[in-house]
Parts: sequence; C-alpha cells; structure tokens
Amino acid sequence: MKRLSPTAIALMADFFKVLSEPSRLQIICTLKSGSKNVSQIISDTSLGQANVSKHLKVLTQASIVNRTQQGINVFYQISNPFIFELCELVCDSISLQIEQQSENLEHLKNIKSSF
Repeated sequence: MKRLSPTAIALMADFFKVLSEPSRLQIICTLKSGSKNVSQIISDTSLGQANVSKHLKVLTQASIVNRTQQGINVFYQISNPFIFELCELVCDSISLQIEQQSENLEHLKNIKSSF
C-alpha cells in the first residue's frame, strides 16, 4: 500500500470505527439479502426502533447504506457490495486465528500429557 496522508488515514479510521459496532454489523448482514425498511430490519435483528434508526443514520452518513423513499416507507440498501467482501476477509482471518489457537492448545495438551 502506498504511503497515505494523515487525512486519508483518519478517513480510513473513521470508516472502520463505523464498522466496529456490533449492531451496525447486524444491520449490514440483514441488508445482504436486499433492501429493507426499518420495520423489517427491526424484525431481522431484534434491535429496538430507536437503536436501528440511530445506527442507520451513522451507516448512511458513512455512505455504507443509502435510503430510498417508496411511498410512506423508507428502504435501506447497501451502497457498495464491497462491504461484504471486507466482512468475509475479516471472518476468514478470524477463522484462521481460531484454528491456529486450537492447534497451539492441542500441542500444549500433548506436551502436558508427556510429563
């Protein structure tokens, strides 16, 4: 990666801060299947209405989701599907870490049993 300016790094940090909230990740996951209104998101996530609205506002401001008015309903959808690739990369990395930890634990058990 080329050298980034402090401003670019701050923008990246802000983006990752938005993704650091579990409720926001829940909302992103429920939007993977397509656009939904607030009631549908509440139903899928079991989060409260005020909580969902607050997080949707943050996700919209970060341009992770966008909103579309359809009659009296507002529907939210993912702005750029790359977010799912990013989440998949993180999940793969976590999976590898857990696998490595499990192997290390098994190795320690084998060492312990040899004493």
